[in-house]
Amino acid sequence: MDAIALNQANLAKLGGNVTVPAYAREALEPSIVHIGVGGFFRAHQAVYLDDLLALPGNQQWGYCGVGLLAVDAAMRDAMRAQDGLYTVVERSAAGDAARIIGSVGEYLYAPDEPQAVLDKLADPGTRIVALTITEGGYYVNQGTGEFDARHPDIVHELAHPEAPRCSFGYLAAALALRHQRGLAPFTIMSCDNLQNNGDVTRKMLLAFVALRDGELARWLATHGSFPNSMVDRITPATTDEHRALVRESFGIVDAWPVVCEPFRQWVIEDEFPQGRPAWEKVGAQMTHDVLPYEKMKLRLLNASHQALCYIGMQLGYTFAHEAMLDPGIRRLVRRMMDDEVTPLLDTVQGVDLASYKDTLIERFSNPAVRDQLARIGTEGSARIPKFVLPSVREALARGGAITLLAFTVACWFRYLEGHDEQGREMPLNDPYAARLRALVLQGGADATALLSLRELFGDLSDTPAFTQAVRQALASLYGLGARAALEQSVA
Repeated sequence: MDAIALNQANLAKLGGNVTVPAYAREALEPSIVHIGVGGFFRAHQAVYLDDLLALPGNQQWGYCGVGLLAVDAAMRDAMRAQDGLYTVVERSAAGDAARIIGSVGEYLYAPDEPQAVLDKLADPGTRIVALTITEGGYYVNQGTGEFDARHPDIVHELAHPEAPRCSFGYLAAALALRHQRGLAPFTIMSCDNLQNNGDVTRKMLLAFVALRDGELARWLATHGSFPNSMVDRITPATTDEHRALVRESFGIVDAWPVVCEPFRQWVIEDEFPQGRPAWEKVGAQMTHDVLPYEKMKLRLLNASHQALCYIGMQLGYTFAHEAMLDPGIRRLVRRMMDDEVTPLLDTVQGVDLASYKDTLIERFSNPAVRDQLARIGTEGSARIPKFVLPSVREALARGGAITLLAFTVACWFRYLEGHDEQGREMPLNDPYAARLRALVLQGGADATALLSLRELFGDLSDTPAFTQAVRQALASLYGLGARAALEQSVA
């Protein structure tokens, strides 16, 4: 039988091995705008809402997706051609399970229709604006923790407030319209991997808005809500292999399916003055203190991802599960979690840390997910300061060990050179790419130039215990090679 093109009209034609939305999608109210419709959002937040919509009485909630970047045109084309539908395939050793997600009812592409995006954000029916704009999308100076007003995006937005291009520009312009019209601000919910992501969003956005309009900033500070959240689901980037899987195994022609692991977790601070979906009915945990969960996840899962991806690429691996089959990398990850990070963590209610770490090792090692190391290693200039360096600072303050944390930073430095030891290219996707590469060419095996980036390392640039550990590890990576340096680090 020929594969069936995915769209609303063809849902009833799909095979019995695929779960499809049973609710009336045309009755949904797109009261949540989500900026940054990538793989993670579609495998995580949109799935939770799809689960909730399957229960009666929740039609007042639905997603309107927004793409801000030129590269989002491909997602626009896929989502519109498929009526917002797409396939999620959960992969595990037990097999593949596919479902069609229907919670995204609209998609707007800001470069072509900026006014439509502003109108939607300013609409009284929009109650929540959620963000997955990557860790680098909040304009934080990593060295100081303050707002980066010199970022080119921000310079443009302040010069052209009537023609927004970035997320902060659209948020500020839409909030200004709501203020003028006597409407309350929408709740702004970050779903990115940042500790205290809601607090960070509040601080950075208020700093930006204050540069535009002091009165608007005071209004937002008084009436705005920025709940913290912790999100977790390993979701590799979609490939042609995934499209072929969906076609051949499930008989569906889907331009942009999502493949992910079965595990998912969402912990949300319950601060939604404009109302919210009943996410707790479908497995999300509503709380008034997200921080312990965030800290545990970012310091263990995300930092371990950084530890395995850069050394893994240097050793010639492509996928996370391949790297985790390497005994040296496996020891690196486990010992960094056990010896250097766990002593820094508080007790998390309802979580056994030993079991949690065992589960992480199992998830990283899942061969069915085929998570790309190159995906994990993107935007290291944002991820290393957020996932690795907080543990370094805290360990140094407590007199703890940082050998493997420093080795992870050195592996990132070595990766920035651009080629593994066999001369194969390691592509660099980072907003600081040009500057980082220039410093690598300048310093080579000497980490001094890179460590001088105070906007990334802040006070750690002047901390001998850290800088010496990184210098020694980087010199070993260049002098001994990746394999010997790894074995030396975990000896």
